[in-house]
Order: sequence, then C-alpha cells, then structure tokens
Amino acid sequence: MAKQNGTRRSFSAESKLEAVRRVRERRPQGVSLAQLGRELGVRPDMLRAWTKQAEARAGATPRDVFPGQGHLPTEQEELRRLQREHARLQQENEFPKKAAAYFAKESEPVALRCKAAGR
Repeated sequence: MAKQNGTRRSFSAESKLEAVRRVRERRPQGVSLAQLGRELGVRPDMLRAWTKQAEARAGATPRDVFPGQGHLPTEQEELRRLQREHARLQQENEFPKKAAAYFAKESEPVALRCKAAGR
C-alpha cells in the first residue's frame, strides 16, 4: 500500500546497523522478522535486505556498509575516479597523434594531393 503523502522515509547508517544488530541478537531466540519490524517500525523485507547487505560487506566501515543514496562505498568511488582519470589521460594522449596526422596531411605538396585525388 502506497503512502498518501508521497514521501519516503530514510534511515541513517547507524539506525540500520542497530536494526541489523537486533536481528542478529533476537533471531536465534526465535523472534520473527515481522515482530522485529513491528518493534522497530520497519518492514520485514527492509530488515532482511539490510542484514544481507551488512553480511556482504562484513568488516567494512559503517559508511561503506550503508553508503546512502547517491554515494558509493570507498573502493567503488576510488575505482570510478581512476576510470575517469584514465579516460582523460587517453584523450590527452590521442590529441597529439591526431594533430600530427592532420598537419602532416596539410603539409603534403599540392601536386601530390591533386594526383591522389585523380586530377
């Protein structure tokens, strides 16, 4: 069922980590995700997703476990930065080659250009 006001709730990384901690503590005692969700005011599928995400990124900093909307974990940010830098350096490397080819073509004698064109 959709919310009437159209706004989405957002949760901080700390609140997500706290919810995951509670899931890990209480699940072995037989408490269901539905019950934990009611206690925390969160849907059970969100708890399940947060727990999976925390397990997949075990040992990471809280910022990297739950980086937030529009943010990437530190390693992925670094990878993207390096990819952008690599693309920029490739363009810088290609420019002198293209310029040299252009000016070499321009400096060709007119007779050779006409002969190549079939005139």
